[in-house]
Order: sequence, then C-alpha cells, then structure tokens
Amino acid sequence: MFRGNMSHPKEVKIVRKVTKIVGNNALITMQPKLRVAAYCRVSTDSDEQLVSLEAQRTHYEAYIKANPNWEFSGIYYDEGISGTKKEKRTELLRLLADCENKRIDFIVTKSISRFARNTTDCLEIVRRLNEIGVSIYFEKENINTQSMDSELMLTILSSLAENESVSISQNNKWSIKRKFQNGTYKLSSPPYGYDYADGQLHVNAEQAEVVRRIFSEALSGSGTKKIANGLNAEGIPPQRGELWTSTSIRGILGNEKYTGDAIFQKTYTDKYFNKRYNNGEKDQYYIQNHHEAIISREDFEAVNEALLQRAKEKGIEIGTAKYQNRYLFSSRIKCSECGNTFKRRVHHGVPNKYIAWCCSKHLNDISACSMKFIREDSIHQAFITMINKLIFGRKWVVKPIIDSLKAASPADNRRRLKELEAKLEENAERRCALSNLAGKQYLDSAVFSSWQKELINDAVKLKDERDNLIHFEQDVMTKMSEVAKLMRYVSKPENELDSFNEELFKTFVEEIDVISQTEIAFKLKCGLTLKERLVR
Repeated sequence: MFRGNMSHPKEVKIVRKVTKIVGNNALITMQPKLRVAAYCRVSTDSDEQLVSLEAQRTHYEAYIKANPNWEFSGIYYDEGISGTKKEKRTELLRLLADCENKRIDFIVTKSISRFARNTTDCLEIVRRLNEIGVSIYFEKENINTQSMDSELMLTILSSLAENESVSISQNNKWSIKRKFQNGTYKLSSPPYGYDYADGQLHVNAEQAEVVRRIFSEALSGSGTKKIANGLNAEGIPPQRGELWTSTSIRGILGNEKYTGDAIFQKTYTDKYFNKRYNNGEKDQYYIQNHHEAIISREDFEAVNEALLQRAKEKGIEIGTAKYQNRYLFSSRIKCSECGNTFKRRVHHGVPNKYIAWCCSKHLNDISACSMKFIREDSIHQAFITMINKLIFGRKWVVKPIIDSLKAASPADNRRRLKELEAKLEENAERRCALSNLAGKQYLDSAVFSSWQKELINDAVKLKDERDNLIHFEQDVMTKMSEVAKLMRYVSKPENELDSFNEELFKTFVEEIDVISQTEIAFKLKCGLTLKERLVR
C-alpha cells in the first residue's frame, strides 16, 4: 500500500489590475450645441412699442449667447401685428418653417400672450413642434414644453392669453359704441347712391337715379327679380359683383339710409369672426337727418309695407322665433364651425330614444355646416368630469387664473385713471375761464372758437380713454368675482359630482362650444375655457 505525504495544493491568489482609462474631453466638446432662436412680437407700430421690441431682441440675443451649450440661431420678430391669428404673422410662420427644416432645436419667447393669443393656434403650434423635436420655453410663465407632463397648464395659460386679446377687442368695441352714441361713427363704406367726401355722405347723382328707379318700380308692383333683370338688361353695373340680384335689390329697398337717416350696428361680428345680423342681441342707434336723402320716408315705408305683405302671402314670417328657450341648454350651445346655436331634438334610437342637440344651420342645410349632433347625456357626463378635474387640480388650474386677473389690473391703470380725472377737471376749468374771457370781450370770437374746439376735442379723447379703463376694470372685477365663486366650490373635495347638477351648470357655465361630435369646450363665466371629450 502506497503511503505518501499528502498535502493540500497551495491557494493561488489572483490580483486584479484595474487601469483607469482617461476620458476624452474632446469627444464631449464635439457634441453639437442646441440651436436656439427667440421669437418677439409687439401688437402696434407706435414708437414706444418699437422700443420695447428692440429691448426684447437685445435681451434674447445676449441671453442665448451667454449659454455655452447653445448656438444662437437668430431672432424672429413681428411688429405692428395683432397676435389673434398666426396667419397674420410672417416671422412666426418663417420660424415654424425653419424648425421643420431642422435649423432650430429650441425656442425662447417672453410669454404665451406674445407667442399666441388664440388657444387653438397655441396648442396646434406646440404639438406640431413637439412632433419634430422642437421645444418652447415661455419665460414669464416658466414653462418648458419639453418637460410638460400634460397640456393642462398650457391650455389654461393660453386660454388666459386669449382672454387678454378678447379684453382688448372689447375695449375697441367699447370705443366704437361711444361713437355710435354720439353720432360720430363713420360707415365702413358708403351705400350705393352715395360717395364719401370730407367724412360725410354725399349723393352720387348718377347712382341716385338708379335708386329712385328701383323704389319707383317697387311701388308700381314690380318684384325684386323683375327689377334686377331690367337693370341687368340695360347693362347698369351694381355696387358689387357683375349682376344685380333679388338680394341686392331687397338690400336697397330695406336700407333706411336712402331716407337720410342712419341706424348704427345693424350687423355685428361674433366671437367666431362671422358677420351676423343684429336681431336685438346688441344695442342699435338711430339718427335722423344724418345725411342728404334720396327717397322720402313715405315712399320708403310704403315699399317696405308692400314687401312685408307679399312675404305674409307666401307664408313667410319675418323676425319670428319659433324656438323658445324652454330647456337648460337652449341658446347655450354654439357650433364652432358656423357659429349657430344648437336645437333640441328627440332621436328614436335602438333600443331607446334619447335627447340630442343639433346645429340649426346643419338641420336646414347639411352642405352649409357639417357639424353632427351630440347627445345630451354625453354633455352631462362631460360637465361632471370637468368639475371633478377642477376639484382635483384647483391649485394648478383655478389659482393661476386668480393671479392672472390680479396682474391684469395693475397699479399703472389706477394711476392713469387719477391722471385722467385731474386732466378732465383742468380742461373744464380752462373752458370755463375761456368762456369768461370771451364774455368780457377780451378774446376775438375766431380765437375763442378755435381754442374752445381744441379743448372740447381733448375732453372727448380724455373721456373715451377714462371710460375704456373703467370698463376694463369692471370686466376684471366681474371675472374676479366669478373665479372666486368657482374657487370656493372646487376647494371642497366633498363637492365631487356623481350626477349632473343643473343649478351648478347655470352658476358656472356661460356657454358650450361644440368642436366635434366627440369634443366640446365649456366656456366658464370666469373667462376660462376647458375642453372635454364626449363619451357616447
């Protein structure tokens, strides 16, 4: 038997050698820089605004060049252009084209209101740029679209920007309304038979003869079609278009301006920028003897009584409204395609019938508007969802509105109001002193008239500016009240809705805009617009 010394093999210790590989800094520096551009805009071409634009350009050029990881790709700016619609801004469109052509990676801009004052345009641009990998940084709101979790906050802020634009539009309309009231409004274009000269309507002798002929033939019993055919046969050109039509003849026969009178605001532009006839939705202003007459009031009234009688004989009731506001949503649902209101209908579906709301223009003519109906129960569910979202996200949705409205009425406005009141008081004192001097015959009558006219014109301008500021302040206060009411409700989690509440709807909702058969937008009284999808 073999006997030997048995021993364990020695344990071999492995020593690992770690060698540090020094990084190549050259590779890091070779990474491409982010190509950054800025967009600026001012809405008027006044000297003050152009100075503001130049300041923005200088700021953003320095801001971009100061970042070592950015490459300056230019400043795009629009001057003297309204921001309501993107199609009017050539530089913005050029910026978007350069983004699509891969020349820009990142955009910086002052605020959403400078970038877009229309919610739809803003969201459309952001989505479009996100798809091609371009992000936007809104400096004022501190929003970077690259790091957004959702579009909710952007929707809210762009809605506020749109409201700012609407506020400016309302102020302009307020100024026009004042001109209606004092009779100084100038018609956009003179009617057929008149020309403009020195801001006044003057009779065009040649066209006036055609107007008198039209009224004469109508009084003799001729129909509008027959009158139009006669004028076309003789080659008499109309004001617009190539031929006279029944519509253009009726327009002349129903125009009170041929009697020398004028009614202001017979039409108006709705929020969809559609021109609509004013059937009592807006105030109207009637001024007698506004200009020289072509037709007597007696002939005008006789012709229109005859037209009304013929309409009755044909079974046409002019100015009647068969549809009454008997339901909660009556006159509250608007079509985003054509601007008309929706009507209530009962659809006999399978297995059960249901209530639907349909665009009135679509009902009359499918080719005139393609918007399809929406179900009432879907509207109910969308409202419930919207209110519950507001309760859940009140800090991120409702509170920014309050902050924005507070900022919308700056101390500068209140200081300006005080300045205007002081200037009006000073103006009144100067007019009084001027009248005293003229009464004591210290002033020549021509000098007095000239100075008096100048002071009166100044007073009118000061009053208009003051009234516009007051109107703006009142609008802000109204919205503040509405948003505070909304905040009180949504601050209570126990108010979460399980079913539709009519009173709650009437309290907070002004109207509903139907975007499509699957999407609507609730326009709240506080100025906020929120979109919701319809579940069928």
